[in-house]
Amino acid sequence: MIPSIHRQGSSTLCLLRYLYGKGTREEHVDPHLVASFDHMAPDPGRDRKATRKDLARLLDQPLHLLDTDQRPAQHVWHCSVRAAPDDPIMTDEQWADIARRIVAATGIDPGDGAGCRWAAVRHADDHIHIIATLVREDSRRPDHHRSGKRAQAEARLIEADLGLRRVTPGDGTAAKQPTRAERHKAERHGHDRPAREELRETVRRAVAGAASTEEFLGRLKDAGLLVRTKVLSSGDLRGYKVALPDDRNESKEPIFYAGSTLAPDLSLPRIQERFTTNPTPAQTADSERPGSPAASPSAPAAARRTTAQAAWQALLVLDHSGDDGAAAAQIAVTGEVLDALAKTSALHTRGELRKAAWEFERASRSHTRAEFRHAQDLRRAARDLIRGGPALGRGEEGASTAMAIDMLFFLVIAAVHWHARRQHAQQAEAARQAAEHLLAAYQQAAAESLSVLRERGRRIAPSLRHHHTATVRAALPELAEAILAEPGWIALAATLTDAEQAGHDPRALLVEAAAHRELDTAESISDVLVWRLRRTAGLPGYAPHSPQQAGRRTPSPTPATQPVAPPTNASARRR
Repeated sequence: MIPSIHRQGSSTLCLLRYLYGKGTREEHVDPHLVASFDHMAPDPGRDRKATRKDLARLLDQPLHLLDTDQRPAQHVWHCSVRAAPDDPIMTDEQWADIARRIVAATGIDPGDGAGCRWAAVRHADDHIHIIATLVREDSRRPDHHRSGKRAQAEARLIEADLGLRRVTPGDGTAAKQPTRAERHKAERHGHDRPAREELRETVRRAVAGAASTEEFLGRLKDAGLLVRTKVLSSGDLRGYKVALPDDRNESKEPIFYAGSTLAPDLSLPRIQERFTTNPTPAQTADSERPGSPAASPSAPAAARRTTAQAAWQALLVLDHSGDDGAAAAQIAVTGEVLDALAKTSALHTRGELRKAAWEFERASRSHTRAEFRHAQDLRRAARDLIRGGPALGRGEEGASTAMAIDMLFFLVIAAVHWHARRQHAQQAEAARQAAEHLLAAYQQAAAESLSVLRERGRRIAPSLRHHHTATVRAALPELAEAILAEPGWIALAATLTDAEQAGHDPRALLVEAAAHRELDTAESISDVLVWRLRRTAGLPGYAPHSPQQAGRRTPSPTPATQPVAPPTNASARRR
């Protein structure tokens, strides 16, 4: 159940005309009164003798207790209370009780016998509107400070009492939602989303990996937005506004939105906090060292390998660091990486990645202040993704996309747990939903490369497969039988062959991979091990041939001090 306090108004009659009218799109059905301050207010909806003016005069009578110059200009209080889509349809009596609880909790009518006059109107199955006059019967003003938060707290109690869907409570860090008028305007013009949402996504993509204010503003213009900036007398940039070229008011002028009105963290000062550090070069991953099988990949593939490595390092921060500022920064910049990946990935994965980035936007922001100096490797990864350009959905670019998505999946799951431990309910739920989209994107991205490995595994000689079976049993005795029974085992056999031909000890790799992160909750242990081993050994993600057949040089073994990446198969999600 979601109560929403709307902007105060100056005309009770105008609001009643809307509430008892047909609605902007004929959506109001049978508007009628369900409750009022005295239980006897006239109902213009079902009483033919009653008019809207009658109800307005009744509600406004306390205004006349004050001299004209003492009457508040904005005296109309308006609150809508909406049930969740999957809640049962409630009776008028239930809605009446809900209305009485809301006006009591918010201070509009606290039950002292001298509260404000109010009425609750229902014109749809799933919600009511409460209208009140902000002058009490004793001529004093009501104590309705922070009425929005008070209404939300009462709504949580109502949900528990009536067995309704429990809505995750907010903390005031969510982006402002489009108004009803903005949504109707988008529908009239045939747009998928209101301008506010379109702009918010475009601005976030412009932030992803940007290194300076100039680069950020340039990206906004390159994306086709109209941009205005405000400069102080000192010459310093104070803020910016953006608009869609075709979003205009009645005077045909562009409708501009300041960054801070799109989302709290999109104000210019908050964005510039991400540019204040001078990061040191990232540690070179094994897969990027000269002479490794993955050396000199395409720019998009290299960027995705860098992303997977940076995501693994960020995962360690969330798992083991006690610095909330560092963890918050990793989560915030994960949003940048998701935006960059969605922008540059192939068409068949782009839709799910875009949904993941959109959902994670809510998880990237909380009251914990992000210390961005701790997340520069992730910011560099986002920058590399943008500079690397679009990736193909096949070959090494497709496989490296799957690797990156996998690692980001585990990072997002870690963000779910981090937020949940701190009672950030909305952020945890948003991250969970983002993980669902990442899982779908991974399955689309990984299908080809895993299919190639499985086909190669089927062609392995029986004696070599028997050798790998013995290796698995020796390295992982407690998990071996489960691994060998999985359909993905043959892809793991092909990976063990590649690792051995590349000069690695397959048994040592298996032991090391299992030691760094548990495997018993994985839905497909063999798939997890395929990606762990291929990353640890620096093997290409897309491998229609063995490294020797591809004419690649044999790399040196992975140093013991090099951290091993966690499972990079999104199917390893905990049950």
